[in-house]
Amino acid sequence: MKQYQDTIIALATPAGSGAIGVIRLSGPDAIDIVNRFFQSKFHQKDLRNVPTHTVHLGYIKDDGQILDEVLVSIFKNPQSYTGENVVEISVHGSPYIQQQILQLFLKNGVRHAQAGEFTLRAFLNGKMDLAQAEAVADLIASDSETSHRLALQQMRGGFSSEIKKLRDELIHFASLMELELDFAEEDVEFADRQQFKDLVQRIKQTLKHLVDSFATGNVLKEGVPVAIIGEPNVGKSTLLNALLNEERAIVSDIAGTTRDVIEDELVLNGIRFRFIDTAGIREAQDQIEKIGIRKTYEKIKEAKVVVFLIDACALSQKSSCHEPHHQKVLQEFETEIQNITRKYPNKKILIVVNKVDKTNRKDYQIDTRKYPVIEISAKHKTGLDRLNNELVSLVNKGALDQNQVVVSNARHYQALNDALQSIIQVENGLNTDLSGDLLSIDIRAALHSLGEITGDITTDNLLDNIFRNFCIGK
Repeated sequence: MKQYQDTIIALATPAGSGAIGVIRLSGPDAIDIVNRFFQSKFHQKDLRNVPTHTVHLGYIKDDGQILDEVLVSIFKNPQSYTGENVVEISVHGSPYIQQQILQLFLKNGVRHAQAGEFTLRAFLNGKMDLAQAEAVADLIASDSETSHRLALQQMRGGFSSEIKKLRDELIHFASLMELELDFAEEDVEFADRQQFKDLVQRIKQTLKHLVDSFATGNVLKEGVPVAIIGEPNVGKSTLLNALLNEERAIVSDIAGTTRDVIEDELVLNGIRFRFIDTAGIREAQDQIEKIGIRKTYEKIKEAKVVVFLIDACALSQKSSCHEPHHQKVLQEFETEIQNITRKYPNKKILIVVNKVDKTNRKDYQIDTRKYPVIEISAKHKTGLDRLNNELVSLVNKGALDQNQVVVSNARHYQALNDALQSIIQVENGLNTDLSGDLLSIDIRAALHSLGEITGDITTDNLLDNIFRNFCIGK
């Protein structure tokens, strides 16, 4: 494992002009180096002797020339974010001033920080575990209430404590198993098999719950994909534009206008949704439209929710906009619904009847008990509130509201799944009276997978893969 003994520096605020910028240093010599170039505004002050967590007004000088009036915040080890001496210099937001001060320290023994290196040092110095460190990046990237809450819950250690508890219980029994192997000739049993079976069963259920929670956690973090599907000219693009309140998709009376998928995002009740406008489902008229329709079915597979849009005119025989082919549309609608539900039995489908302003709503030719419908007019933006409420209600965030652990990180999901498979192997071994040395192999595999989540087991490659996606200065 690489050890970091030098002092690093980076701009901790976004580049560009602003009211202030914050330059952060961390390392054993951070306070000493800043002290060489800092002059207190009111009286002589040695930053090496001031208490931790204090702020000091003064100037940064280079060879007697004032670069800027600054506020210097001191955080002494181990009471700092990284566990090292940390100095944060608040300067005026001029990019020129920031670069001048950065260059001053870079010329005097400080190295520019790599992406995520401050948080990496916090992990290496035991200020947080690896799962909490990853949550820092998620917190910075969060752009909705739910993604923010997921990241904050993980950063506060709720997920880590759950993993640590599982790992400690497994380690206890693994040590008893190893002890048995040392006394194999005496045929001594230190680990009570029934207790071990109960423990394995409990751990399996906990792991399964965490693995299953990823289905919810991932969409809450990345955004809930919603595919808007239906025949050509039912108003899919108009609905997308109405939901986003902007002209995002081209709207035309010409069938087949949308030939590729169009995506955009909207936050509803703190949840980010990714709306996908798709090509109309019909018999393709040309090769390009055929590709668009194929993509529609791909998006149905990927979507968490499918909004199936149907024209109100096609549902009502007495409609003022009645069209001769409405019976065919109804048959194709029911066939398509059945195909989707058969192929994706757990797919959430909302049937939305559009253009209700053109017809009598009581004359629908479908069984609304079998197919509950939401009535809207995308053109006049009516009924959208109910659609939005239905979308929000379909997303299961109850566990998050109750502060239960929800997994949202793909790496954690894979490690948990690996641990679960190892525990299932242990359970099978116990049920078939497998020898302790063979059971120990699967126990160690489970411990390894759980340890990778929190960083009890790490490699330089693993850390590089995680921290390379962090921003500079964090």
